[in-house]
Amino acid sequence: MNVCVFCSAAEVDKKYARPAAEFGALLAKAGHTLVWGGSDRGLMKIVADAVDENGGKIVGISFELLKHRAREKAAEMIVEKDLSTRKATMLARTDVFVALVGGIGTLDELGEILALKTHEIHHKPIILLDTDHFYEAFKAQLRRMQDERFLHKPLEELMYFADTPQDAMRYIENHVIH
Repeated sequence: MNVCVFCSAAEVDKKYARPAAEFGALLAKAGHTLVWGGSDRGLMKIVADAVDENGGKIVGISFELLKHRAREKAAEMIVEKDLSTRKATMLARTDVFVALVGGIGTLDELGEILALKTHEIHHKPIILLDTDHFYEAFKAQLRRMQDERFLHKPLEELMYFADTPQDAMRYIENHVIH
């Protein structure tokens, strides 16, 4: 199965790095392929290193502006012309999405994939790994959107909130059709 991971290319605190590495290791040990932004920096590097170190396959999808930061060692590295094309390729190549902690780019990717699911352009599972309650305010905002009827589907049908890498992997193993 191809698992797309959205996360930061920034250098971050160990409290975020450790779960990213754990998730990457679990992903590889379960025999899944990592599809990710292709960067060799920050959490993107950490999760890809963990997949690689545990014998997994990594597929990077970068774009022209950031190709100089692309990981040299990947089973496959796709360089798209722009961010929109990159996200479309990620959608096409992925069975399930997992968002780790991140910044504006991660929110952009997560927001687009949620919007596409809301409009039934895809039905792929979306998991938010809420390390150290990083996304607590985001989750509260989504709940408010649901409560005030801005979401056309229950939040639970749109995404799953996982507290640990193990919880995220359990969800993948139990809810994603192979």
